Amino acid sequence: MKRFKILLISLVITIIAVSVSAGGQKEPADVTQLNISYVKSPFNLQVMVLKERQMLEKAFAPEGITIKWHEINSGAKQAEAMAAGSLDIASVMNTASVIIANSAGNEIDIIDIVSRPEQTFAVMVMDDGPRSVKDLSHCVVAGPKGTVLHQMLAAIEEKENLEDVQLVSMSLPQSQAALISKNVDAALLAGSLIIKTQNAGGRVLTTSEGYVTPLLVSASPRRFAQNHPEIIDHFTSVQQQAYTFIQNNLSQAIAIGARAQNLDSDEAKDLYNRSGIASSFTADDLSGLARDIAFLRNLNMIENDLEASEMLGDNLNVH
Repeated sequence: MKRFKILLISLVITIIAVSVSAGGQKEPADVTQLNISYVKSPFNLQVMVLKERQMLEKAFAPEGITIKWHEINSGAKQAEAMAAGSLDIASVMNTASVIIANSAGNEIDIIDIVSRPEQTFAVMVMDDGPRSVKDLSHCVVAGPKGTVLHQMLAAIEEKENLEDVQLVSMSLPQSQAALISKNVDAALLAGSLIIKTQNAGGRVLTTSEGYVTPLLVSASPRRFAQNHPEIIDHFTSVQQQAYTFIQNNLSQAIAIGARAQNLDSDEAKDLYNRSGIASSFTADDLSGLARDIAFLRNLNMIENDLEASEMLGDNLNVH
């Protein structure tokens, strides 16, 4: 009898252990809600079109899957949410954040490309601020750490041999507010905030051009992407439909972006023209990803060695 009780207890413990280990991994039939980040900045028109036209909601409804959008602009914050299991797809992340996350053991796969926006990331100052990039030595700069903007600032420091540049980690809106109130010397800003800061008396000191080549991608936790390849394929297919809609209905699409970011049509058109919108991941993108890994490692922003190809999702084709 005692032996029977011991065996029974062991069986119960085993069942509980299996249930717990399976609990963190959704099986395909269990997915009833897809958690996706909504990232408008710098000017991610595919994502704004997807949300405004409810393209994902309509596409996944026949499968009994609802869409829940989460407004998370920071790549680092999206990585944290994916690690916690509260985000299934990051609609837009910069590759610097993807690299840093993977180096820290947070396995995230790139599943699609969004854009190559060299002209929509900038270091901004007020009119009476630093006159040239060289003047950033000994300055306080506001901006989000662990992002392509952080990488851009680090590249500027290295290339221009700057000294004692202090980065204070803030969200993009907080960085803009700190700059306008002159609590910092400069701010790392993107997209519509560049235009709004210019309207408030600010100016662009430099863009990322010549320092880094930003690459914005869609991403997913590796465990989710591998367990649910059909969902990933469906998402990227619908995102491609959004890209096609933009190409065929540009004025209508830009109007969607203008409303989403509270811009006039000319401002939205300007941001679109500088957004570097893309629909296919290329061999050059893969090479750029490898260069970014080496660059971040040289700056001690990552510690572990990574292979660029290992961060590509199984669904992603390199053209």
